[in-house]
Amino acid sequence: MNQPSTEFLVGTEQLTEKLGIEITSWDPARLVGTMPVAGNRQPYGLLHGGASAALAETLGSVAAVMNAGEGRVAVGLELSCTHHRAAREGLVTGVCQPLHVGRSTSTFEIVITDESGKRTCTARLTCVVRDAPPGAKSAG
Repeated sequence: MNQPSTEFLVGTEQLTEKLGIEITSWDPARLVGTMPVAGNRQPYGLLHGGASAALAETLGSVAAVMNAGEGRVAVGLELSCTHHRAAREGLVTGVCQPLHVGRSTSTFEIVITDESGKRTCTARLTCVVRDAPPGAKSAG
């Protein structure tokens, strides 16, 4: 599958830009992205759990769109995150893989690790998949 338009999927002046999220590998079966810890910390100097959730939802949503098919859109339905350990510096990397890709829903597991490869967060995102409304941007 060809790489989708990054403007459509991650946009400009969006949360992904503010958090420094970059998608580094575009494959519907394994999407990878990174995010810096700097600028995304909570008051104790640790990576904010909400930033990890935003990275997970970004990767899962992009993967859902990539797997939805032409003329289809995907939107988040449920996100669950377990935060295992703190990240204090560097980049975290999220790897998103499908658990289920169906006609009306898709579910993805997103594993976020620090630069030493230690798991910091495990997330699961379920998206609902629908036909794109007339005139809406969609996959494809």
